[in-house]
Amino acid sequence: MSKRLTNSQQIPVKAYRDIEFLNSPDARVLRILAEFLEPLRRFRRQGIRDTIVFFGSARVRSKKDALSEFKHLDSTAKKQTRWSPKVAEELEAARSQVSMARYYEDAVTLAALLTKWSRRRFQSNRFVVCSGGGPGIMEAANRGARKAGGRSIGLNISLPFEQAPNPYISPDLNFDFHYFFMRKFWFVYLAKALVMFPGGFGTLDELMEVLTLVQTGKSRKKMTIVLYGKEYWDEVLNFDAMVRRGVISREDLKLFRFADSPKEAYEYLVRELTRNYPKETAGDPM
Repeated sequence: MSKRLTNSQQIPVKAYRDIEFLNSPDARVLRILAEFLEPLRRFRRQGIRDTIVFFGSARVRSKKDALSEFKHLDSTAKKQTRWSPKVAEELEAARSQVSMARYYEDAVTLAALLTKWSRRRFQSNRFVVCSGGGPGIMEAANRGARKAGGRSIGLNISLPFEQAPNPYISPDLNFDFHYFFMRKFWFVYLAKALVMFPGGFGTLDELMEVLTLVQTGKSRKKMTIVLYGKEYWDEVLNFDAMVRRGVISREDLKLFRFADSPKEAYEYLVRELTRNYPKETAGDPM
């Protein structure tokens, strides 16, 4: 016979419904598992088998936006009799943004080309464009995929300075992570190719982690890696110096390839993906 509760007794909250516990340090492992299992379920339900990941700066803007900002600052500066160091610095930064805007436009074009190729060749969710879900190059990648009539993934992350998801991500493939390492896991787990556009600390972190996984054989699948914008990458990273000093080998430079135009990157990626993943075996469901 079941025991009847008295008025002074209450049914305790089950652990998996205890919000205070779930948000506590003691339940961290559950939150980590959730950031593995929920995306896994969603990718399976959406039929996503493999991706082409775009990395790059969140600060790069479209040509239209960059030009608008530069013209505004330039007009304001010309009205001043004397420029302060701050005004000169802001104007130079805006001028740099106009120069960097070509990478945004190229990312849109490349993502659109790859999406059209995938839809034409496979007519399914194959080699889906994936980004970090935020602004800049990430937005450009999702924008290009939508422009081509395809779906795209956004793996966003909550930051102290909130990174809102860009409006071009497919709604059912829009994710928000807390843990950087779980977000990076999902970048790599489904990826068959990665395109590294110019970026800062985050992009460098992602680039080096991917190269390390491939170099050490921890990622055993074939992954095509493109560094987009040779001038930029040669300026910020000296791979030849690393070879000369013996910290990497000459063979390691074959892990990636430079590209300087959407056409060049597209042709190389399609050739490698077609060779590495023939149509009938282009990727296995999870």
